[in-house]
Amino acid sequence: MEEAGRTKTDARGKFHFDLKDSGGPHLIRAIHQEVTYHKMAPPGTTAVEMQVFDVAKKVDGISVTADVMRFQSEGSQLQGIRLFAVDNKSAPQRTQMNDQNFEFRMPEGAQIDQAMARTAGGQPINATAVPQSEKNRFAFIFPLRPGQTEFQISFHLPYSGKLKIDPKLLYPAEHFVVMLPKSMQFAPATASSFESMADPQTPDGVVQVASRAQPGQDVSFTVSGTGRLQDDSQAAAGQAGGAPGGASGGGAMPQGRDARPGGGLGPPIDAPDPLQKYRWYILGGFCLVLAAGAVWVGMRQSLAVPTASSTSYDAALSATPPLPPARPASAPQSSLMDVLKEELFQLEIDRKQGKVSQPEYEKHKAALDHTLDRALQRQNT
Repeated sequence: MEEAGRTKTDARGKFHFDLKDSGGPHLIRAIHQEVTYHKMAPPGTTAVEMQVFDVAKKVDGISVTADVMRFQSEGSQLQGIRLFAVDNKSAPQRTQMNDQNFEFRMPEGAQIDQAMARTAGGQPINATAVPQSEKNRFAFIFPLRPGQTEFQISFHLPYSGKLKIDPKLLYPAEHFVVMLPKSMQFAPATASSFESMADPQTPDGVVQVASRAQPGQDVSFTVSGTGRLQDDSQAAAGQAGGAPGGASGGGAMPQGRDARPGGGLGPPIDAPDPLQKYRWYILGGFCLVLAAGAVWVGMRQSLAVPTASSTSYDAALSATPPLPPARPASAPQSSLMDVLKEELFQLEIDRKQGKVSQPEYEKHKAALDHTLDRALQRQNT
């Protein structure tokens, strides 16, 4: 991306850009106390509000809503994904940032393949899990802005058909969740700590939940057997009528039950679902299929914009080739148009960075243009 303008706010926080190319989409990057905040500016945007927060090394109100571990196995490896949903409910609202901003432990022998982070409403970006002095302990040096931040770690372990996993929690977790294929077995060290939350609409997987888990609590467990969890596209195809619902891999938030891996946590028959509020945290965050997650993220990951060195509140704009402006529409159409615009925007970024070849770019661009044309035709009828 090429920087199209740079400015500073006045005493009231107002800023203005004089741009030669004012018709295209832009990404606004605000830097405040060395933490960046981003906002998309679609074509035709004339005013943007950016919300920034003061930064502190330690703030109250940080909590882990969900800590989820998902496993599958084939051969001599146990593949896993771990997701943390972290809430910052500080009052007054502040961003927490330090050299060990969010720490976690990995099981003995685990090798991290990839780490990602995502802020509320954003797209996942590559992050680094930094090893700490204690063995198997890592930290994300990633700002915890007010609202929710998600961290996802893909990893693998050597596996001989049976393995004990000890997560060793560092934070209280409202829900600690383990997901396995039904062809694998789950044996908790303390049976009373976990509750089975099997979903009748997800026959290939089981879910074990430990609610209000605390640091020091024994939530270790043993897994055995082999099997693979159903991916998003297979889960969607298995729904009545074959309605499409697979999640887009780069981090677009799935809408509705079908898009979540395994279909989501359903309530027991004739009983309320105790995790209704946290379905997205627990399952929707797994946007990647274990077998192809790294490849998909490499194609779809959002651009991490370098932080400018500044102690004042700066704002920078970056421009890409223009997109056709969208007309106002109903809520579903507007949501579709927003998704298409973001996809086109990301495709242009990937092309500029050389992440996609010219034939791939032309193929994906033609498909998106075709979908956009159909959406505009429906909108105009």
